[in-house]
Amino acid sequence: MSSLSRELVFLILQFLDEEKFKETVHKLEQESGFFFNTKYFDDAVLNGEWDDVERYLSGFTKVDDNRYSMKIFFEIRKQKYLEALDKHDRSKAVEILVKDLKVFSAFNEDLFKEITQLLTLENFRENEQLSKYGDTKSARSIMLGELKKLIEANPLFRDKLQFPSLKNSRLRTLINQSLNWQHQLCKNPRPNPDIKTLFIDHNCGQPNGARVPSPGPIMASIPKAGSFPQLGAHGPFPATPNPNPTAIAWMANPSPVLHSTVSAGAIGLTAPNSAAAILKRPRTPPTSNLAVDYQTADSEHALKRPRPLGMQDEVNNLPVNILPVAYNSQSHPQSLYSPDDLPKTVVMTLNQGSAVRSMDFHPVQQTLLLVGTSIGDIMVWELGSRERLAIKNFKVWDIGECSVGLQTVLAKETSLSVNRVMWCPDGTLFGVAYSKHIVHVYSYHGGDNLRQHLEIEAHVGGVSDLAFSHPNKQLCIITCGEDKAIKVWDAVNGSKLYTFEGHEAPVYSVCPHYKENIQFVFSTALDGKIKAWLYDNVGSRVDYDAPGHACMRMAYSADGTRLFSCGTSKDGESYIVEWNESEGAVKRTYHGVGKRSLGVVQFDTTRNRFLAAGDESMIKFWDMENVNLLTTTDADGGLPQSPYIRFNKEGTLLSVSTNENGIRILANADGLRLLHTLDNRSFDASRVASGSVVKAPTINTFGSATATTGTNVGVVDRGTSAMAIVGLNGESRCLADVKPPRVGEDSLEKAKIWKLTEINEPSQCRFLRLPDSMVAAKVSRLIYTNSGLAILALASNAVHKLWKWSKNERNLSGKATASVAPQLWQPSSGILMTNEINNTTPEDAVPCFALSKNDSYVMSASGGKISLFNMMTFKTMTTFMPPPPAATFLAFHPQDNNVIAIGMEDSSIQIYNVRVDEVKSKLKGHQKRITGLAFSHHLNVLVSSGADAQLCIWSTDKWEKQGSKFLQIPTGRVPSPLAETRVQFHQDQIHLLVVHETQIAIYDVSKFECLRQWSPQEPGGLITHATYSCDSQSIYTSFEDGSVGIFTPTLRLKCRISPSAYLQPSNPNSRVYPVVIAAHPSEPSQFALGLTDGGVYVLEPLEAEGKWGTMPPAEIGAGPSIVSGIVGSDRPSRSFCSSVQSTCCRSESRQVELFRIDELRRSFVLELDFERVAK
Repeated sequence: MSSLSRELVFLILQFLDEEKFKETVHKLEQESGFFFNTKYFDDAVLNGEWDDVERYLSGFTKVDDNRYSMKIFFEIRKQKYLEALDKHDRSKAVEILVKDLKVFSAFNEDLFKEITQLLTLENFRENEQLSKYGDTKSARSIMLGELKKLIEANPLFRDKLQFPSLKNSRLRTLINQSLNWQHQLCKNPRPNPDIKTLFIDHNCGQPNGARVPSPGPIMASIPKAGSFPQLGAHGPFPATPNPNPTAIAWMANPSPVLHSTVSAGAIGLTAPNSAAAILKRPRTPPTSNLAVDYQTADSEHALKRPRPLGMQDEVNNLPVNILPVAYNSQSHPQSLYSPDDLPKTVVMTLNQGSAVRSMDFHPVQQTLLLVGTSIGDIMVWELGSRERLAIKNFKVWDIGECSVGLQTVLAKETSLSVNRVMWCPDGTLFGVAYSKHIVHVYSYHGGDNLRQHLEIEAHVGGVSDLAFSHPNKQLCIITCGEDKAIKVWDAVNGSKLYTFEGHEAPVYSVCPHYKENIQFVFSTALDGKIKAWLYDNVGSRVDYDAPGHACMRMAYSADGTRLFSCGTSKDGESYIVEWNESEGAVKRTYHGVGKRSLGVVQFDTTRNRFLAAGDESMIKFWDMENVNLLTTTDADGGLPQSPYIRFNKEGTLLSVSTNENGIRILANADGLRLLHTLDNRSFDASRVASGSVVKAPTINTFGSATATTGTNVGVVDRGTSAMAIVGLNGESRCLADVKPPRVGEDSLEKAKIWKLTEINEPSQCRFLRLPDSMVAAKVSRLIYTNSGLAILALASNAVHKLWKWSKNERNLSGKATASVAPQLWQPSSGILMTNEINNTTPEDAVPCFALSKNDSYVMSASGGKISLFNMMTFKTMTTFMPPPPAATFLAFHPQDNNVIAIGMEDSSIQIYNVRVDEVKSKLKGHQKRITGLAFSHHLNVLVSSGADAQLCIWSTDKWEKQGSKFLQIPTGRVPSPLAETRVQFHQDQIHLLVVHETQIAIYDVSKFECLRQWSPQEPGGLITHATYSCDSQSIYTSFEDGSVGIFTPTLRLKCRISPSAYLQPSNPNSRVYPVVIAAHPSEPSQFALGLTDGGVYVLEPLEAEGKWGTMPPAEIGAGPSIVSGIVGSDRPSRSFCSSVQSTCCRSESRQVELFRIDELRRSFVLELDFERVAK
């Protein structure tokens, strides 16, 4: 049954229940098998209605389906048998024994004999095990508790224990909406149509040829209109019940203590006693969220139709695919990629020198390829320049730490083969599994800079495979080997965390994954056994056979929703299959894989659409939705029987091993453009480890109709020789973009007169530390209310604090000010606005909040669910979206307070409609978590930023990706792996302030061009936050040394506030500095700071001054610029300026000297050299 039909059954169930057709409801539940009504089941058990109990169960499972089902039926029949004995009804007891319990004798004959012997006892309580049996009522209650645990653990009940969250009378509402659509299509719609039947489409007749005016909504005329909500009548923030997680069977503990509740998202694989019992009665196909069923890979937005005039809001909010329109029955989104998108064009061949055994593309830098060979060499290739950046030969780092067994092996074998190479998720580490005992982990710092990180003697014998995972938010390495074990290691210190034992043959591969909040690992062995493990020491949750008992690798699709495996059996038969995640059985087997006498077929997945395998000396491709072979390529020939293959992350490049110890690189059109961009350019790999980029390839503006490349690559022009221009504020420009300036005496005179304003003493400004009697915790987020009457802070302990100013003689406006202390406000109830933390430590959580335009609500999260608070009462109105992934940034849509953009820990962005409790779109384009979101209603775009130092632009009409760029990280600076990137629009809604620990920058979003960039010269002067003033004429910037810089909109520093001016000395050993800064919404010169010690300060200039500093002199020249400065709390006024001696430069034998000024703080030099940068 299709997913739409399945949802229709739920709507009918709701309708029948509301209309009180109780028996019909339960009959439909049983016959459809879609929803197991636990309340009805509980009542039937407690009332002893055993025939009804078993009849209802029969719609979902049979006795011999699996061990959980068998246990459920046994407990029910045993209870019925004991009750008959308790009533001394021996004939009834014998009948139950023969008809109901005898079926279990085949599985446990001794137990059946023991039950039979109860007939010989006058009172069965004489049996020691039944001595505590009480009365019938209590016995039924105890048994019901056991049945609930068994049902929750049974895979056949997965996704069937929770009824979907539906608004009241949802079916009636949909019918009304359909009638509304029909009525809007009438040629002559009547104002008050008389609708008497639903059996035929509605049509308004034309009365006597008269023309009828355009109608309004027709809801009022529908029968029973009062019994269900009318369209558009729902409140802005309805409290929506959150679905409870349901059980997944394969995660259930095989011991008597069962895991009663676990995530519904994980794979439902049973742990049967035999392979034949894996799947006996598949009942329901896997379903997916209809709101994202038919989507593109980037935006995943629901398809939409134009809204006819007069339609209510809820009609417009409905995705098309939930209307009664015929669709193909499929359970996965259909990608828009075509076979032409497959990389099949050979673009280069790399000579390795030895046979390739494993390859992996860098997760961030799409053209960086890691290779391991048969003689133990590892190499890093940059495909754009065809350059081998680094090579490491195998050697043991510390022979003294090796076991005697390993030392014996090394005495005989000087080199070992590489079995697997793998990058960690952010590309800062990679692991190498060798054919004997050893795992090496390197840290990668760009170029040829590979550093030894960990050497682990992981297994006895060969290490077959390795992978990285994040259980409990801890980066780990998972290995498996010939010793039949799987082991989990701490990726930081190399300590062993877990050992999984249970395979009876050498373990061939591991595949870690997570669904919802369940982290697990698949393992496959040479004997074709597949097991699954949780991160504990309990044992495997799954034990079943691969098709043909093949030795297989398992892999998920890029979006993590589909599971595939590929391998070869002992008799040479190869298999590529997709698994049914809901039942743990093979869903489809792909045809076209050849038979082989040696080796195991290798495969990979890409773009959530295609499978590829190296087979029969060629590369074969399949569409995931079609079992038949799609196409093949021999990659210009010379491939081994089973070549190794690997896609890059975007699927634009494909590497394949060759017979001649080489690697052939294939590309599609996007891959060719990517490589062409890098051609004849030098590669600065120092940016790779942090995911940052020096200069991205040209991306068309988001308004352009031409296609854009999907990948940004960090490169530096090799041929461009742009001269540096160093000026006031240490500004430097690239002459590729700047014409030679004209310098006049006026500008020179202004340069001599202007001085940077330095505020070093408390007497030079007004400041106020806000009173706080609550527990001190670092201020993570800070914002003024839109009215300017209060300040709201979110601390790292998930508690919100609200300070309100009162209107009085000293503060006539009642707005926030540094002159009058506010009140730390709490409602009379005394409750606090506290986020759920979901067992997340403050260090791991990423707090975020967003304030509604009317200051009535605040949406907030601290690593747990998102909470909606009432700002007046502090009450939690609703919570939603439990992690993982956790929300990391929130932003209200500027034109619809019901729509909110939610940045997630998993790097996606969800466009969520609070009113209808529905995710409208899911945007994917970042590689790390989202750290910033900003809407522009003028350009109709959303700009997102992430910890990957990348900016993405999305249209807000169709939620499509329009372009992306990486930040230009200053040379020599390596940001922290999860450094936040924030974005904020200027008042003009075109220019964008971008904030990163290494820089602040201004972008023109209409052209998607970086106009200016400022970065501190000293590595210690990290930027912690920055924000525009309310009039966008100043940029307030806080630093890790405690200072605050105030910049012009063109990033010219005009004022610097030393920490000594506002920070009161406390513990000299404590390091206190601002981590967040907020600007007053109507006072351009006022801002607030949130500190690491929990303090919040409000700062204003002296009343006599009225502003922070004076404007620097007009700039000379124009165009994009890069500005640098020095940060230091104890430096003189030159702190943000560079003192540079003049330089004479030559260009084509022509020398030009512009001018020279030697005094500090009043000098700048313009240097022109069109061949090289003068230093």
